[in-house]
Amino acid sequence: MLYIDSHVKRCSMVRVAVMTLMAQIAVMTQKRWPAVAGLATALLLSACESRVPLSAPANSAPAVAAPPSPTMAVIPVIPVTPGVTVPPSRAPAVHVRPAPPAKMAEAPARNWEEYRVAAAKRIVAANHQGTYMGEPPEPLLAIPVLEIELHADGSVQHIRVLRAPSQAIDTVQLAIAAVRRAAPFGDVSRLPKPWKFSEVFLFNDDRRFKPRSLEL
Repeated sequence: MLYIDSHVKRCSMVRVAVMTLMAQIAVMTQKRWPAVAGLATALLLSACESRVPLSAPANSAPAVAAPPSPTMAVIPVIPVTPGVTVPPSRAPAVHVRPAPPAKMAEAPARNWEEYRVAAAKRIVAANHQGTYMGEPPEPLLAIPVLEIELHADGSVQHIRVLRAPSQAIDTVQLAIAAVRRAAPFGDVSRLPKPWKFSEVFLFNDDRRFKPRSLEL
């Protein structure tokens, strides 16, 4: 719009200048009026003949279309909220083993004979890598004998060596360690005093033992 207004204004100024020139020439010479008039008309037409552009000026820079923005793939993100369980379809399969059945409490021993057998089984269970359950070999490597004195709750108060072997003397300490590893052996408060029992350890050549109470 500003360009059109300036063009029209310029044409009007040229028209006024041409008319003034024509008037001056007419006064100076009346004989050459037709030629002068034709020249003035040509000048007027040449000044205003150009078309008024209806759009932006020719020298204006053409509008450049902005390049289309690249399309980005949107990956949905699943938020993980603390305390919220993942749906079963996405949660890894977890195999849970059922809990082993609880052991039934053993009946208390009624006498020292039952107590000694129960204690022998406990010693084997606590020392399964150092024991054997087959027939004792002949000859045996060593036969230490221990006397185990207990507190009322079955814990070990004192261990006395009743018999030490003449060879493989280290089997005595193996037997003592096995007894302490298996203790306590259970309540003895209802059994007659003194609260103690003896055990014979039958060692083979591999220095594995078997309590003699399990042979009876």
